[in-house]
Amino acid sequence: MGISLAVVLVKLTLLTALLEATARIAAAQSKPGCQSQCGDVSIPYPFGTGNDCNISENFFIRCNTASVPNKAFLTTSEIEVVHISLDGQLSVLSSASYDCYSSSGRNSYSISGSPFQIPVNNTRNKFTAIGCDTLAVVRGASEEYATGCLSLCMELADVINGSCSGIGCCQTAIPKGVRGYNITLGSYLNHSNVLADNPCSYAFVAEHTAYNFSNSDLGGYDLQKKQFPVILDWTIGSNTNCSEAKEDKNNFACKENSNCVDSEISSGSYTCKCFEGFEGNPYLSNGCQDIDECQTLEPKPCNMTCHNFPGSYNCSCPEGFQGDGWNNGTGCSRPINKRSLTNIVLGSSIGFSAMLLGITLLYLILKQRQIAKLKEKYFQQNGGNLLQEKLSQREGCGEKVKVFAAEELKKATNNYHESRILGQGGQGTVFKGILPDNRMVAIKKSRIGDHSQVEPFINEISVLYQINHRNVVKLLGCCLETPVPLLVYEYVTNGSLFDHMHNVAGASFLPWEARLRIATETAEALSYLHSAASIPIIHRDIKLANILLDEHYTAKVSDFGASRLIPSDQAQVTTIIQGTFGYLDPEYMHTGQLTEKSDVYSFGVVLMELLTGQKAVCFERSEDKKVLAMYFVSLMKEDRLLEIVDPRVLNDGNLEHLKEVAALAWKCVRMKGEERPSMKEVAHELAGLQAMEKHPWGKSNLHAEEAEYLLGKLCNSYDNGVSSSSVGYDSINNQVTFELEGAR
Repeated sequence: MGISLAVVLVKLTLLTALLEATARIAAAQSKPGCQSQCGDVSIPYPFGTGNDCNISENFFIRCNTASVPNKAFLTTSEIEVVHISLDGQLSVLSSASYDCYSSSGRNSYSISGSPFQIPVNNTRNKFTAIGCDTLAVVRGASEEYATGCLSLCMELADVINGSCSGIGCCQTAIPKGVRGYNITLGSYLNHSNVLADNPCSYAFVAEHTAYNFSNSDLGGYDLQKKQFPVILDWTIGSNTNCSEAKEDKNNFACKENSNCVDSEISSGSYTCKCFEGFEGNPYLSNGCQDIDECQTLEPKPCNMTCHNFPGSYNCSCPEGFQGDGWNNGTGCSRPINKRSLTNIVLGSSIGFSAMLLGITLLYLILKQRQIAKLKEKYFQQNGGNLLQEKLSQREGCGEKVKVFAAEELKKATNNYHESRILGQGGQGTVFKGILPDNRMVAIKKSRIGDHSQVEPFINEISVLYQINHRNVVKLLGCCLETPVPLLVYEYVTNGSLFDHMHNVAGASFLPWEARLRIATETAEALSYLHSAASIPIIHRDIKLANILLDEHYTAKVSDFGASRLIPSDQAQVTTIIQGTFGYLDPEYMHTGQLTEKSDVYSFGVVLMELLTGQKAVCFERSEDKKVLAMYFVSLMKEDRLLEIVDPRVLNDGNLEHLKEVAALAWKCVRMKGEERPSMKEVAHELAGLQAMEKHPWGKSNLHAEEAEYLLGKLCNSYDNGVSSSSVGYDSINNQVTFELEGAR
């Protein structure tokens, strides 16, 4: 009993000593004789509350004793400090900008010229925007940078708690070295379509872990009064790096047992850090104290004897033992004779080899079973049973859907090697594959699978596999044994129409005759999808990048990831808005009602690009930025078409021909879908134009109120600083992606 009590007393004594040492180090954080605490905030030197307690006026902490608990503020400002770290960071509070609407008017508040003189940490902070009709922009106080967020949602049911991917909430990074910033908020429709559920937009810079999005934040006004922590980076010195600071010994901030570290975020400044094996405050004399690793490290580093010395420690063995003394080394053990050692080593080797062989065999068996179970899980998860059921219903109906094995496609792509990548986008990656029969294919590997979309995805495979049109990329089969389904298409060798129109990677120039033929073939393919397929298919993402060209420059419409199947008893379907801005049908964008006329609008923009050689979004002329469709229509109204036609395709002999195509493009982008021609009519007229025969529908012009109703607001948003935005969707990856110029 006495021995046990003695051991307990020794342990308690060591623990007490350790706690006292820790308390001494903590107490030494502030300058001796200076206030070390303001409310809940510890104030380590070089910060202080005045009277020679801080290293300079920039490190002055004003402690407001009138509030309970006391509150700390940075210098003489109203910026509240909630934490100071000797690692070169401090946390302050900042309010959110807001923009609120009601039947009585608008109430807004914007951060303009934030007073931070210390750089905002760009890795620990995020710019966050909240709202269902919200465009938020953060700019440098001196306009040296700008970035932003776009957040939209049709209804609260679309919003996901905890997700800031662009539906109700979005986040983006801020640039490095930011000191001050301005936040402005805008709205497309003044929240009129979501006013009951979401009257306000909010935007703020905050530490990325400080805010967790909840859809309840959309419904009220609570965020107007809330403050968020922002992490700032502080350094010592002004226009002085370590080598220069060390020469001025009287003012050099780093004390004994510490290193000087040049700042990465602000040139001409530095911070101090205790040597390895020391801890404490490197800005105070004797502030960095040796760590007794023998007492503090867990688990204990030494097998028997531990020796602590300044900045480090060592292990050894007592006399009569051999080894290095380290627990992660040879430890300490008594020596044994050589014969015994040989017998032990030989027996251990044989036993270990047998055990290793058994473990390896068992591992391989279990691994194969695990892989087989995982493949079966993925197969069922990705709708394999549903696909087999549909295949059984199609017995005797011609070709079957080819279901590839995962190993077959892995081998075909050389384990998805980066050299086999044909293209990458928001939905996933397309790889070039070579099958065992030397046939080349394109294999689409999506990023994320949405298991709620399994049945629509299997239906899509079943329908798309029946499409047999010379101008549609053929779906050859799929693989369902992987975490997300893989789609296998025919390989199209000559890149996309976008590559040739904009000379990507040295692609060849297309003359007007080739452009018109490609447009005609694309229109015929879309007409087939709308009118001749067993279930009408709306592509929803017609653009130059999704029109591929084979070795004969024949058009092949591709990328049906955003397609929508329309049952024959439905003329239109309400969906989440998906597509690419610049090509996106404004009527669909504002109503959410999807019809085949949305493809007609996108095809009209493609015709404009073929005529002008310009890109669909953010066409630049002088100092203006416009959507190409709107700019094209305005020139057509003023009979100024020649100002925008691609000079490389214009000649005296084809001017009237070009005007006919321009007039057709104009009809395709009418604001109201019911006034646009069908794709069958478009294909018929293009075929006639190829044969120099005209089949016009009439010469009605767009009305000014149409452009004001739909395109006007969209383009006003672009003039407010947003250059481009795109929305993407995949049937096996039901997510929305927004891209803003300047956002990363």
